[in-house]
Amino acid sequence: MKKLFIACLMVIATAVSANAYQVLSSKELGQRDAKNQNVVVKCTTDTGKISNQTCSLRRYAKCTGTGNAKKCSGWQPWTDLRTPGKQYPDWKTAASACCRAMGLR
Repeated sequence: MKKLFIACLMVIATAVSANAYQVLSSKELGQRDAKNQNVVVKCTTDTGKISNQTCSLRRYAKCTGTGNAKKCSGWQPWTDLRTPGKQYPDWKTAASACCRAMGLR
C-alpha cells in the first residue's frame, strides 16, 4: 500500500510539477491510531524555477472513541505544518496554498 501511494504521488507530481511544485518526499508512518502521511514539496517561482522554499504537509488517521473502544478509519484533512489550523481536502490543494502564502506557486 505504501509503495502504491508513493508511486501515485510521483505520477501526479510529474503531471503538475510544471505549473506548481515538486514533490521531495512522501511517507506513510505508523499503524492504527498513530498512522500519518507526510508530503514535502518545493515551490516554484513565477519564472518556473524551483525555489529553495518547501512546504511540509501532513494528515493523521481519523479515530473515534478511546481505549478499547477506539476505532480508526479513513483520514483527517491535510494540514500545512506552517499553519496547522487550516485544513485542506487533498495534499495538492494544501501545497498550492502553502506556496502561494510564500509568494510562490
